[in-house]
Amino acid sequence: MNRMYETIYIVQPDLGDEELKGLCAKVQEIIASMKGDFRKLEDWGVRKLSYPINKFIRGRYYYLRFDGDAPLIAELERRLRLDDKVIRYQSVKIEKETAAPAPAVEPEPAAAPEAPEAAPASDE
Repeated sequence: MNRMYETIYIVQPDLGDEELKGLCAKVQEIIASMKGDFRKLEDWGVRKLSYPINKFIRGRYYYLRFDGDAPLIAELERRLRLDDKVIRYQSVKIEKETAAPAPAVEPEPAAAPEAPEAAPASDE
C-alpha cells in the first residue's frame, strides 16, 4: 500500500538552470524507478536559511509530493544525502491530502519601502 509523503529539500542557491533541471529529473526518476506515484514538485525559490549550513546562508527550496513506500523513502534520502548540491532534506508521511502551504514571498532587497506621503500643511 502506498502512503503519501512530502519532502522538502534545499539545494545550493547558486546552481545553474541545467543543474537544477538535472537534479529535479533525477528525483522524479528515483520515484518512478521505485514504483512511486509522483504528484507535485514546486520550486519555492531562494530563501535565507535560519542558520548557515556548510557555509551557505541562502538555499533554493523545493517541495516534493509523492506516494510511495518505505524503501522508496530510504532510496530517495540516500541519493539526496550523497548529492553534494543538496544542503538539507526532510521527508514526512502525511495522513490525508492537504494543500501545501504557499511559499512565502520575500520582499526584494533592492526595493526599499516608500515613505508615506506627507499630509499637506494646513494654514491654521
